[in-house]
Amino acid sequence: MPHLVLLHGALGHSEIFNAYLDHLSSYFTIHTPLFSGHGSNELPSDGISIEKYTQELTDYCTENNLTDVHILGHSMGGYVALCYAMKYPENINSIMTLGTKFDWTEEQALKESKLLNPDAILEKVPQYTQALEKQHGSKWKQLLPAIADLMVNLGKNPPLKNNLAMINIPIQIMVGDKDNMVTIEESTAVYRELPNAKLAVLPETKHPMDRVRPNLLLNLIKDFWNLS
Repeated sequence: MPHLVLLHGALGHSEIFNAYLDHLSSYFTIHTPLFSGHGSNELPSDGISIEKYTQELTDYCTENNLTDVHILGHSMGGYVALCYAMKYPENINSIMTLGTKFDWTEEQALKESKLLNPDAILEKVPQYTQALEKQHGSKWKQLLPAIADLMVNLGKNPPLKNNLAMINIPIQIMVGDKDNMVTIEESTAVYRELPNAKLAVLPETKHPMDRVRPNLLLNLIKDFWNLS
């Protein structure tokens, strides 16, 4: 069977795809790698970056001899997938991104990074911190500022900027119409810049993966990959 790599977003976990595994495993051999700092994976002492996560995906594909893959990436996972495709287009058949933010500027990155203050989140959204601790253990407090630094570096030097036209594989860009982090406008701009892309706007859909209706996403997946 063809290989499908499912990539979670920043502060996410491969568990976000659990609702889809039974169905998708009928069509693909499924891979659900975890980025460093997430789940039980240690947070590197020298920090994290999109470039480092792209290298981790590269290493995963090399170790598992994956040279003919499809990728579905949520949020940051979609960004990493496209960075990988830019470097190794011969290794990827197609990509679907969902809720991936493309319009990174220094100003935008600083704004987003300020929302990742562990103490403030602990005070204002204790339920969220419980979920973070359940997924990532006690290091969630270190993971938050590391992700903030990743965002700031992304704002200073977005690797996909002016490079999207290089990626000529089939791609579907997906965004929820109620996503408060990713705009329909930036998703549309990227869709237009990619030479072989489709665009889907998911109705009544917010950014978090657990707020996406599985049947809606599965129908889009089946349509894009021509699954019966």
